[in-house]
Amino acid sequence: MIDFQDRVAVITGAGGGLGRSHALLLASRGAAVVVNDLGGSVDGAGADVTAADQVVTEIRAAGGEAVAEHSSVAEPDGAAAIIQKAIDEYGRIDVLINNAGILRDRSFANMTVDEIETVLDVHLRGGFFVTNAAFPIMKEQAYGRIVMTASASGIIGNFGQSNYGAAKMGLVGLMNVLKLEGAKYNIKVNTIAPIARTRMTIELLGDSAAFFDPESVSPAVAYLASEDCEFTGDIWSVGGGQVSRFFIGLTEGFFKHPSGEGRLTIEDVEENLREIRVEDAYIVPFSSQDEFAKIGPLLMRG
Repeated sequence: MIDFQDRVAVITGAGGGLGRSHALLLASRGAAVVVNDLGGSVDGAGADVTAADQVVTEIRAAGGEAVAEHSSVAEPDGAAAIIQKAIDEYGRIDVLINNAGILRDRSFANMTVDEIETVLDVHLRGGFFVTNAAFPIMKEQAYGRIVMTASASGIIGNFGQSNYGAAKMGLVGLMNVLKLEGAKYNIKVNTIAPIARTRMTIELLGDSAAFFDPESVSPAVAYLASEDCEFTGDIWSVGGGQVSRFFIGLTEGFFKHPSGEGRLTIEDVEENLREIRVEDAYIVPFSSQDEFAKIGPLLMRG
């Protein structure tokens, strides 16, 4: 049985929805949880400390251990305060789940600068700032589990969410770097792309909303946050009872040696589109070194 005894988890945006569900599950398995939530509206306006406080009350009523923290992830000082709360209360941080988020949807042609910046601030910069505060502590401990919350809106796209989608794919890029930098310190960094009924998605899901409760997402998050998780750099689609892996594949492609008159031409590209785009043969590279490992032998053919 997977448990979190003697582990400390920080969960951002945990005053409701997915974050609340994650917090309740980890606490039920023994984690001490820092429940962070500014308590703002869906679009990020305002603040209400009662959201995080109520989740802490739920956890304690069930016999668990938790404290509330109300800082904004979008400010470096606020992000540092979130992690410092874990250190002050429990002396360490083992798990970080970056879950805080807002929505300001609009078609790209009509999107304002404020709508772009505000969403990037909470999702991308927020994830960056909080992780930046936690990562050195995890390195010193030689242990850590980080779960990013991305979205299919970034991985495969969704109309009217260019700001949100770009921010979410930025977190995937952050994960891909940290999976390498954290490897020798036993820090595993993975990402979920959840489908869940929350105040941010209830209208988007429509009649199917009943099938996508947040509690169906949290078990996958808990596994990725556990000591049992030994892989890093995965992206999982989770929701409605299914867990699937998204991955970036690199096709075998077309090759023409770049020496002499053999250099690639525009016509070469046009004439070999099928080879370039075919999905039958591919690798799933873990790092840029894998890409060079594919190209290197071709170049050595001379």
